[in-house]
Amino acid sequence: MKSDERRTRIREVRRRLAQEGPPWTRDRKADFETVTVPERDCDQLRDLLISEGVQTVVEVGLAYASSALAIGEALVTVQRPSPRHIIIDPFQERDWSNAGWDLLRSAGLDSIASLIPAPSSIALPQLLTEGLVADAAFVDGSHRFHEVFVDLYFLRKIIRPGGLIVMDDAGAPSVLTAVRYYEQNLGWTVIPGAFPGSTPTTVAANVQAESATRCKAMRLPDPPFEPPFEEFHAF
Repeated sequence: MKSDERRTRIREVRRRLAQEGPPWTRDRKADFETVTVPERDCDQLRDLLISEGVQTVVEVGLAYASSALAIGEALVTVQRPSPRHIIIDPFQERDWSNAGWDLLRSAGLDSIASLIPAPSSIALPQLLTEGLVADAAFVDGSHRFHEVFVDLYFLRKIIRPGGLIVMDDAGAPSVLTAVRYYEQNLGWTVIPGAFPGSTPTTVAANVQAESATRCKAMRLPDPPFEPPFEEFHAF
């Protein structure tokens, strides 16, 4: 299948998902609308990854695959020799009835995507041990502070110097606090204007989020560095 035909197929699956929702959802009120990354943010994620010329992307969290389809569209558009999309989601089968993975398959993206059904705290160290080097990551897994912090710890070793890490629900206090450590101590910088007019952050009803755009793109330093033991900036 030619590149244009593949993009058309992906865009049609994305269009149907945005307009009609997935064929299956969990038995929760407005679950798809609450959980999924909105179409506009996904378009901006796609455009950002295309501008970076990505070849390998790691994604934490799959759910209904809205962001995964956008990442797949970016990889197909860039047309690098060996595109890879590595997705980590231990709950895709148990909690999501493989809804996201089935949508990726319907878009023909299972040819470049692989699903690791394990917690990111286990999967990311394994990818690091295997020597994976990626251009970018999209993080939308657990929003618990300690788990976000661990995801970012390993991703900074996997993502190439100067690469990107994009956070979903970046204004949630737990996510925001984890990211601040890496900004304050390891030289990560925000990419301004990456998500203009992004949807407001969505978090659980009992969590008070800061007023912020939903997605936040961070660039890793090039070259990378480790701060001295005695140097620490509170975050």
